[in-house]
Formats: sequence, structure tokens, C-alpha cells
Amino acid sequence: MKIAICCFNSKYIHSSLAPWYLKAGIEKYCEKNHECEIIESTVNADLSDTTDKICRIKPELIGFCSYIWNIERVLETAKTVKEKCPDSSILLGGPEVSYRAKSLLEQYDFLDFIISGEGEEPLGRLADALQCGGEFSDIQGLFYRSGEEIIESQPHISATDPPNPYSDEYFSGLQNRICYIESSRGCPFSCAFCLSGRCGGVRYFGMDKVKKNILRLGVSGSKTVKFIDRTFNSNEKRANEIIKFISENYGKAIPHGVCFHFEIAGDILKESTLKLLNSCPKGAVQLEIGMQSFNEETLKKIHRKTDTAKLISNIKKLIAPRNIHIHIDLIAGLTGEDMESFRRSFNIGYGLRADMLQMGFLKLLYGADMREHPEEYPCSFYPAPPYEVKETPWLGCDEILSLKKTEDALDRLYNSGRFTETLGYLTDECKIEPFSLFFDFGNFLNAENMPLKKYIEAVYGYFSKLSFVDEKILRDKMISDRLRSDSSADIPDCLRIPDRRLKLLKKHFSKENLKVGVAILYSENSVIAVEYKNRDAVTGRYEARKYDLDSIMNLC
Repeated sequence: MKIAICCFNSKYIHSSLAPWYLKAGIEKYCEKNHECEIIESTVNADLSDTTDKICRIKPELIGFCSYIWNIERVLETAKTVKEKCPDSSILLGGPEVSYRAKSLLEQYDFLDFIISGEGEEPLGRLADALQCGGEFSDIQGLFYRSGEEIIESQPHISATDPPNPYSDEYFSGLQNRICYIESSRGCPFSCAFCLSGRCGGVRYFGMDKVKKNILRLGVSGSKTVKFIDRTFNSNEKRANEIIKFISENYGKAIPHGVCFHFEIAGDILKESTLKLLNSCPKGAVQLEIGMQSFNEETLKKIHRKTDTAKLISNIKKLIAPRNIHIHIDLIAGLTGEDMESFRRSFNIGYGLRADMLQMGFLKLLYGADMREHPEEYPCSFYPAPPYEVKETPWLGCDEILSLKKTEDALDRLYNSGRFTETLGYLTDECKIEPFSLFFDFGNFLNAENMPLKKYIEAVYGYFSKLSFVDEKILRDKMISDRLRSDSSADIPDCLRIPDRRLKLLKKHFSKENLKVGVAILYSENSVIAVEYKNRDAVTGRYEARKYDLDSIMNLC
């Protein structure tokens, strides 16, 4: 039988493990021989191109990997494919359909099967059953129609390690995109907004296979290898062994420039793991730490037991050596968190000075407690994916819209890394409260989409008018940021000051075959020179050197 497995990624730079796991499952669990072809695309790809690729194969079974970011494209494609290939069976699987399988089959007659839970084994058994005209009733996790009745099943959770997805075909299609690896499935937590805890306890995979896959992915050409373990440090011994293995092989079996990404729980981080992370080669590791909130009452209500004091302490220890890119998360719209509470959480998170502070919004996922128990978690949300919160008893609709604009300013000012010194001056020296800075500027700009140069002009225009901001210092900080974050060395007109000395300075600092950015910082009577040679592996910024202006001019 011919099988097509389709996956729509959010961007081309992303790859997906799911279809390759499923193909490996067909090879492992099927007793019959089947031809399986994988079609990877993006949610923005032309629909007709994708459907033509699928139909050209003439598959008898077409499976779609379904997630919150692609479910609309999946349903649209599945409907079109069914019209073109009416004899093909359409199968959906993945977290976005696992907990609403029955309702989807009731709503869409072009769907034939849905797998709830892990799909490798159920897909293999379904393929054999279709080939032989057999029964489906003993396939765990499978939802299907029997006449007018929809047969339901419990989500499938495998008792064994999944098959290895890393075939030669997988690597040939990776093409320098972000790649993924997992060393465990399941999560020790039961957060009310998340599905990971519904997959049972944590199951750890064989360490020899994990290490082998780390080395293979390390030389695959991909620069970012993301572990998709939901809580990577849930087992101290295993986490330490993997981190140590990466460190020992970095610059040897693993090339410099490859970065391994882990999602961890910061408050349960052990001293032994901290010590290993602090000694990792610079740029080898990046961490994502989901804080959600610093309001402990809110955390209790969403079933997330967190020692916030320990969390803050551990994040500070992780950040201190500056050898690891640290990404921390907050969620707006959680139970019991009003604007004032979120402001406090934001200011605490910002004060940690991680490399990224992501400000997300609560999503009411199918299967999550917060969606299934509205009496306990009252809020309204948008019915279309990604099901974001619209209003809660603690945050009004207008407040959430204002926070959306705050998020836009946070991403463009802070997370972009383009305004590091500027923000340091505004918050540390001018004493602007961080939340107020992003909230006020974000709402002033109203999330207007504009080119970077125009955005820089807007930043300068807005903050230079504040009475307690020194316009000269602000300009110099923005000049420094511009030169250190952009190798074009192009200074926007709003920051330019005509000065005949610049030509001499640029000639003095110019080097053969090496571009150098040069500017005069008038508030310091100094010169900044930036060589565009090597970027910092953690911050992505170029190193700068400063010189006394009068002394340098004497050398020109």
C-alpha cells in the first residue's frame, strides 16, 4: 500500500521529527510491505502545489501531523485532497486532534481516521488492517466510523522507546534547518494550560541511542539542535550525563557553532547541573525556562508548584557566566493574575537580564484543564487557533490588547538584541520602570509595522523627548547598539552628526579585508570602533572598543 505522511511546519527553517517517527513506525510495526513517502511543507506554501504532490503519489492512506499552528492548513488540504483522490483514506494525528477526535469526525466527513496519542504503532497497525481489509477495533488510540457510529479509543501511550526517526533520507532533507531530538516523553508536571502532563509519567529513552543521535545531529549541518523533552532536567543524573557528553565532545566530534537547546524547570535545577552548565563551552547550549508567573497564588491555581525564590536564584546563577543563551517565558492571562500582578512578574523577569524575555498569552488548548473546566478557569478566548485568551475576570479585553502592544515593543526593543545599551541607560540610569517603558512605548507605537531604520527613528524620537533623558547620551547609546548589532555599520539619519573628523577616524581604523564601524560618542568625548569579525556566541553582538577622542585625533 502507498502511504503519504504530510507535515506543515510554521517556517521553512523548522524541520519536523513526527513524520519520520511515523515512517519508522511503519517499518517497525507493519507485518506487510508498504511504500511510505513524506511530504514536508510550510503553512504558507501554495495549497495547489502541496495537494498536487500528494495526489501525484496516488496514496491509499494520507496522514497529516496536526498542531496548533497548522490545523487550519491541514483541514483545508485534507478536504481538497479528498475531493481529488476520493478513494484515499484521510488520517489525522498529533496534539491538536488527540483530544477532540470524535468532534472532528462528526464535523468533517472527509476525515476517515484520527489517532489520539502517540502514533507510531497505531499507524503501523492501521496500515496492515487497511491492506488486509481487517478490523480496527483492537488498535489503541484509533477513532473511526463504523456506519453511523464513531468508535472511540483512549490515547495511545507506548510502553517502549519509539523507533529511531533518523534515516539517511531524513538527513538529506535537513538542509541546515533547525533539527530536533528527544531523550524522553511525558512530563512530571500537570500544568492546567498544557497537554504534556496528560501523556503519563516521564519515560526515558536508552542513553546510548541518545548519545549516538547527538553526534549525528551535531555534524548534520544544522546549527541548532533542539531537545523536545518537556522538562529536560526532571532527572538530574540523565541531564548531567547529556550535558557532560556535549561539553566533552564540543569542538571535537561536535563542531564549534552548533548549539543545543533545552527546556528546563528552573526551580528544580540541582547544584550539580548548574555547575556543569556554568562550565559549558560558550555558545554550546541555550536554555528555555518557563516561569509563567511570579505570582505564587496564580501558579498554585494552574497546578504549577514553583519555588519562585529558588527559581530567581538559579536563573541568576545561570546567567552570571554569560556562556549560555537564556530564554525565559511569562504568560499573560493566567488565573488570578491582574494587570498589577503581571506588572510585578514582568519587572522581576526583566530584572534577571536574560537574553530573551518572551511574553506569551494564554492559549486554551483542546484537552487542557483550563479548557475542559471553565468553571474553575473562567475566561473567554478566540475560537480559532491558537485559541488565545480574549478576556478574564482579572484582565479586561482592552488590557490584553494593550499587553499585545507591550509584547511587540518587548520583542523589537529587548529580544532583538538591537537596543541593549539603550535600554540599560533608560532603565538603570533614567530609572524608567521596565514594564512602563515597554507598555507606554508599545501603546504609543500601536504595534505599527515599519522598517528597522524607521523604528530606530521612532525610538529616538519618543525617548529623547522625555525630560529626564539626556538626548546626547541616548544618541550615543543607540549609535553603539547600532554598530554592535548590525555589520552594515549604517547609521540612521536621525543619529548622524556631521563631523569632518569622522573621515580621518575611519581611515585610521580601517583594516585590510575587514570592515570596521566607527562613530564619535560626544557625551563621552570618545570614539567607538567595532570590528565585524566574530559575533558573541551568546548575545550575537560584535565586540566594541572605545578610545579617547583627542588622543586618537593626535594619531590621525
